Amino acid sequence: MKNWAANLTYSSARTERPRNLAELTGVVAGEPRVRALGSRHSFCDVADTTGVHVQLDLLDDGRPALEVDPETGVASVRAGLRYGEVAADLHAEGRALAAMASLPHISVAGAVATGTHGSGDGTRSLAGDVVGVDLMTATGELLTLRRGDADFPGSVVALGALGVVTRVELATVPTFDVRQDVFTGLPWQALFENLDAVMGSAYSVSVFTSWYEPDVRMVWCKSRVSTGSAGGAASTTSGPAADLLTRLGARPAVGPMHPLPDVAAVACTEQGGVPGPWFERLPHFRMDFTPSLGEELQSEYLLPRTAGPDAVRAVRALGDRIGPLLLTSEIRTIAGDDQWLSTTPEDSLAFHFTWKQDWPAVRAALPELEAALLPLGARPHWGKLFTVPVADLPGLYPRFGDFAELAGRLDPTGKFRGGYVAELLAG
Repeated sequence: MKNWAANLTYSSARTERPRNLAELTGVVAGEPRVRALGSRHSFCDVADTTGVHVQLDLLDDGRPALEVDPETGVASVRAGLRYGEVAADLHAEGRALAAMASLPHISVAGAVATGTHGSGDGTRSLAGDVVGVDLMTATGELLTLRRGDADFPGSVVALGALGVVTRVELATVPTFDVRQDVFTGLPWQALFENLDAVMGSAYSVSVFTSWYEPDVRMVWCKSRVSTGSAGGAASTTSGPAADLLTRLGARPAVGPMHPLPDVAAVACTEQGGVPGPWFERLPHFRMDFTPSLGEELQSEYLLPRTAGPDAVRAVRALGDRIGPLLLTSEIRTIAGDDQWLSTTPEDSLAFHFTWKQDWPAVRAALPELEAALLPLGARPHWGKLFTVPVADLPGLYPRFGDFAELAGRLDPTGKFRGGYVAELLAG
């Protein structure tokens, strides 16, 4: 069995898809090595095991797939659901998530376990909006941890090392509408000098480039509009984003754009300023299409927001080296959260790289990229490709010792350790 991008073959002996908690308990309690496997969108072996993989897409835990508390707005969802499925049901209930990742195809439990994020100055990673988890521990017992519990900050971005998460509780907000506008040709100097203003010009902003082009290729701006305007006509401007970007030299796109050059935008969420529900605009890709290219590699590094201008200049200086290997690259912002293994413990800037599927060439280039970014405080995304030695990762996380203690307490035999997570916790 391979991952989504087909660059990794998993090591598991077999895969189980339990239909109820009793079947899941039988696998977890009865096997010496078990790992939960989500939508297989990780590009590294963070979710691998030599034992049994468990997928929860068929699991019925005896409760509705999605329940919304009418008083708090907290949504309890089955962990194996994909974000696109959860979002549509939430919207029907009049609720929304503050952020969505660029693609809605990823499973809830898998996404939060690796610190996956959306975008926006005021929006935290997807894990930041988790307020509770139910997980099955090594003995097959269910454990519930909620915000306020001492161990909770170590239980969400947990790399699957604590057990099999069966249900996740998410904070929600009232539903809202979003319009998406795309601008092209922003001069590099304008980005260098106005990075914070550009990234804060809309609710969610993505800057796309290959780093060696004469100008920034695209800026995607997702702006909140008044609820109930979905289906309305596009307007000629997008407010603050348009005013700023046109003043800095960018131009409105002449039609729908794809993050990858020369790829039709049919798989992308609607652009051109047409308002629509949050879950149909915040992701870059539509739920019913294959996201991005499919056969690709990805890396991502997350840095303190204060290092942003220096980081942009540092990567731009490597443009001639990394540009020919890239399909595209993206800059996004994320607000900080309190998870022990969060890659965004403070307001952060994310540098995402979508590579051509040429691992030898990418592997040779990554140390140069990391040498430029790690001194600025970069942390690699847990589920993507990097060459930072695994032994060096604990030093990037002040609470790593607390996490290792929690993992040892809940899983003393290392049942849930596999892939590089086994090496990460070996010490």
